[in-house]
Amino acid sequence: MASLSSELLADIARHARQADESPVWPGASWAALQKLGGVRWCIPQAYGGDGLSGAQLLERYEALAGACLTTCFILSQRDAACRRLLDSGNESLCTQILPQLATGKRFATVGLAQLTTSHQHTAPSVTAREDSDVFIIDGVIPWVTGAARADHIVMGAITDAGKQILGVMGANLPGVIVEEPLKLMAMDGSLTGPVRCKGVRLPRSQILAGPADQVLAGKRGGTGGLETSCLAIGLTGAAVRHLQQEAKERTQLEGDAARLEKAFRTMRQELLDLAANATPSADAAQHLRARANTLVLRATQATLAASKGAGFVRDHPAQRWARQALFFLVWSCPWPVTAATIAQLTSVGCD
Repeated sequence: MASLSSELLADIARHARQADESPVWPGASWAALQKLGGVRWCIPQAYGGDGLSGAQLLERYEALAGACLTTCFILSQRDAACRRLLDSGNESLCTQILPQLATGKRFATVGLAQLTTSHQHTAPSVTAREDSDVFIIDGVIPWVTGAARADHIVMGAITDAGKQILGVMGANLPGVIVEEPLKLMAMDGSLTGPVRCKGVRLPRSQILAGPADQVLAGKRGGTGGLETSCLAIGLTGAAVRHLQQEAKERTQLEGDAARLEKAFRTMRQELLDLAANATPSADAAQHLRARANTLVLRATQATLAASKGAGFVRDHPAQRWARQALFFLVWSCPWPVTAATIAQLTSVGCD
């Protein structure tokens, strides 16, 4: 993108392997992202941000995901926390937290999978018991990206009455225990792992929504949303560009590269068209998500195949992209998206 520094994007791309493989905070990548202005993108100007939204914001996510999916994933979780704060309408919390996030002095993340796609058929993994002017939080938040670096965690819990609450929890509160990050197939630098809560006292002033039946219903950035599809499309673009470079040396790949490039351009435009709609339908967003899943798998695996044995070596980007593409099969995948993805994957050669 012309509006983003190619030098800073290249710097982020140079650290992409380390950010993917090493279970340590990708400090160099995050510092370059801050210089790029990424921590300001989604925050309104009233709180010191750039106030980008819609296609402008998605285009930046796409460029960043193409350079380093790990860095973009971390940013997407921080931005999800920002959106939940804004959607709450709690001006006091927004004024207190968002300006610090816009300068990069603080880091926020989310722990919401237990309300959406994880542990949905078992007892609540995180509970909230009312006690006067606080909620007492117990349990394990299973997926928290950048937990060890977080100052604030936007999290969800289930009350004794079966209702949901959404709150912003200080990571330094007594009873908040950040456990070791999970050993993931890819993006270890995201430091994604569980956070245990033992009698954490969360004041009502920190509640963003609820108690209600579905505190995330109708909110921006929900599962199957455009942001997740955008990251898949950004990774697709990286793989396609690499395949096009291969095709310059091996003309037999030209047709394959052209077909993938056309599919990439078509889906990218569909994403931007949906973003231009102030209220894109959930069905359209989920349909795009399932197709983006399939495309990123095909593009990265085609690039790996074209790279031959060299692509299977650890320092080659093709193997990294192929591993990272598998993440989209499990990240924020409600059942309609999962079912559609499985249907597409089993529709070829299985008749």
